[in-house]
Amino acid sequence: MTQAPARPQAARRRHDREIVMLAVPAFGALVAEPLFVMADSAIVGHLGTAQLAGLGVASALLVTSVSVFVFLAYATTAAVARRVGAGDLPAAIRQGMDGIWLALLLGAAVMAVVLPTAPALVDLFGASETAAPYAVTYLRISSFGIPAMLIVLAATGVLRGLQNTRTPLYVAVAGFVANGILNVVLVYGAGLGIAGSAWGTVIAQCGMAAVYLAVVLRGARQHGASLRPDAAGIRASAQAGAPLLVRTLSLRAILLIATAVAARLGDSDIAAHQIILSLWSLLAFALDAIAIAGQAIIGRYLGAGDAQGARDVCRRMVEWGVAVGAVLGVLVVLARPVFLPLFTSDSAVKDAALPALIIVALSQPICGIVFVLDGVLMGAGDGPYLAWAMLVTLAVFTPAALLVPVLEGGLTALWATMTLMMAVRMLTLWLRSRSGRWVVTGAAR
Repeated sequence: MTQAPARPQAARRRHDREIVMLAVPAFGALVAEPLFVMADSAIVGHLGTAQLAGLGVASALLVTSVSVFVFLAYATTAAVARRVGAGDLPAAIRQGMDGIWLALLLGAAVMAVVLPTAPALVDLFGASETAAPYAVTYLRISSFGIPAMLIVLAATGVLRGLQNTRTPLYVAVAGFVANGILNVVLVYGAGLGIAGSAWGTVIAQCGMAAVYLAVVLRGARQHGASLRPDAAGIRASAQAGAPLLVRTLSLRAILLIATAVAARLGDSDIAAHQIILSLWSLLAFALDAIAIAGQAIIGRYLGAGDAQGARDVCRRMVEWGVAVGAVLGVLVVLARPVFLPLFTSDSAVKDAALPALIIVALSQPICGIVFVLDGVLMGAGDGPYLAWAMLVTLAVFTPAALLVPVLEGGLTALWATMTLMMAVRMLTLWLRSRSGRWVVTGAAR
């Protein structure tokens, strides 16, 4: 009688330990990634305004070209974690190698497109005549690093699936440090200017990819996993990633629409929107870390055939999402007098941003649920539903956002529609989690 209540409590403590062990290093790695662009901006900014403007255009194009393939990490995490749960490490690593081969093929294809079309892409982005040559230079050189960037995504997914988020943290930090040193040496020491910054980033990304490959290859040798490309496995990885690509593109479309609407509201509103969006993205890193833990843990439980364990850990992670979201919301409210002056001294921009910030703060528990359930369903390999749910969300958000300037709602109304978007996502994901249809056990879905 005295031990019965302790069993669920012990299970919660076990889930908490798993979540913390995976989420905390994942958060560190996520934060390290955008620091690459920040370091480049800080170093190139001292070369001149035209160079910095060129970097801004080129980095936006480069980040977009790579980020749409984030499914390489998500799909690989889920597939590898299932096989880990099933106790088949050779198959887990073999699955990871399929994802890495797919990343290499996609990276080569994207590089082949970007290299010759760099001037047209820069022109499409509206770069000025003075900034365009620098943007083209940076984009063309950086495109040589795209295969490595995609390999890093896929290999990160492999290690997450193997329940290892510490190595990606170490690699991300080392890559950031190497990128900074290389940029200083090549930009100023070698006098290469913005081209030196691009080469520094390429070398750092290739170094990160090499470290990841060394770790995966060592695991393959230990467990006797084949390293040769397997057409059927690569095709299966692509098929698993396709729905997640649709999901990612839909989310990108939502963010682009929001920015386009903000631009129509006036200079003060678009400036305030960019400030709030940067904060929103930063908060997302903390919540996405829990989602990454969810991908790895849920995949492992389902691979082990433990359906009830998967449901229990899902419930616990939702509690984590709500709690972390609530804490983040409070921090936003408390930090707003300090946060806004960091970005602007314009009172009009501050006035536009303040009420929208309150909406962002209030919506964080909703965001917490969304990120967690998104990670749970990814870990379960439920990509087709995630694609459908995001398309529904896009269909609801688009007309609501486009009505904001028509009804003269202002930035506060726009961020209310962003909260509506997250609420729709929460509803669709909650319905799926309640249905139990995502709980498909076995080494493969």
